[in-house]
Amino acid sequence: MRRREFIWAAGGAIVASSAWPLIARAQQPGKLPVIGFLGSQAQSVQKKWTDAFVQRLRELGWIEGRTVAIEYRWSDGGSGARAAEAIAEFVKLKVDIIVTNGTPMVTAAKRATSDIPIVFAATADPVGTGMVASLGRPGGNLTGMSLQATDLAGKHIELLQEVRPGLKRLAILANVDSANAVVQAREAKAAAETLGINAIVLEIRSVDDIAPAIDAARSQADALFVAIAPLVVSQRARINSLAIAAALPTVYALREFVDAGGLMSYGPHFPDLFRQAGDYVDKILRGAKPADLPVQQPTKFELVINLKTASALGITMPPALVARADEVIE
Repeated sequence: MRRREFIWAAGGAIVASSAWPLIARAQQPGKLPVIGFLGSQAQSVQKKWTDAFVQRLRELGWIEGRTVAIEYRWSDGGSGARAAEAIAEFVKLKVDIIVTNGTPMVTAAKRATSDIPIVFAATADPVGTGMVASLGRPGGNLTGMSLQATDLAGKHIELLQEVRPGLKRLAILANVDSANAVVQAREAKAAAETLGINAIVLEIRSVDDIAPAIDAARSQADALFVAIAPLVVSQRARINSLAIAAALPTVYALREFVDAGGLMSYGPHFPDLFRQAGDYVDKILRGAKPADLPVQQPTKFELVINLKTASALGITMPPALVARADEVIE
C-alpha cells in the first residue's frame, strides 16, 4: 500500500530483520516487492528527485502499485533519531530494499539492518564515513552514489574568486554535528588556504546558531561557503536572506539553495543521482547483491547562478561565468 504521509511514532525499538529472499516473495500471488523510500528532506523539496527515481523504475519495468510497492517516509531535514524511527518501521514491514540519501539517514539504515539491501542515492564520502569498505567493493548490504562533495571544495572557492577578485577572507558555515558538513568544511578551508585565502569556520548546531554565525561573518569575511547538511537545507531561505543582508556572496553544492535565493551552486545533478539509484534498485530486485555493485560517482554536474541575488548584493557577474552556467535565474 502506498502511503504519502507518515505520522512519526514515538520511540519503538529497532527490530532486527529476518532475511526474506526476493524470490520467495515473488512466488506468492499478490505480493509485490516493497521499496522503503526515506527522503532526507521534506517531500516538497525532494519532489524532482523522487519523480526522477520513480520514472527510472517505470522505464525498467517497475510500475508503482502494479509491479512494485513504495513506502514513503520524509525526514524533513530532521535528525538521525527521526531517521531511525522511519527505518525501524521499514524493518518491521519487512521491505525488500531501502532507498535513502544523506549521512544521518544512511547511518540509521546501516545500524538497523544488515540483511535488507540499502541503496543511498546521494551521500558524501561513503568510505571515509565507514558506510562501505571501498568504492569498488562496498561489501555488506549498502551501495549507491557518492557525492564527491569534498572534491568540489576547490571549485567552489574558485567560483567565489571569480565573483570577488582578490578574495582574501572566507567564512565557512558548518553544522558540526553533521559528519558530512565537517568533512566539507575541512576540505573547503584547506582549498581556500592553498589559494592564499584566510578561512574561518563558523560552527553551528541548531537553527538558533545560524543568525549569530552569519552576523559574525559580516565583519570577518567577504564571501560565504555553506557546507551541506540537513539542518542548513531546511533553513536555506533564511540563510540566504541573512547572507544578502550581510553583503556576502554565497556558493553551494546544491542547486535548491540557489532556487531559494543563494548566489551560485555547483554540484551533482540530483535528479540524475536518483535515476541512477533506480538502476541499483532494478539490479537488486533482480537478484544482484549490494556488495557486488560498485559505488558510483556522479558524471553530471551543473552550475546555477541567480542574477536576482547578484543584483541584491550589488555584484555584476562576470559575463564569462554567466556564459558557462547551465542555468541562470533572472
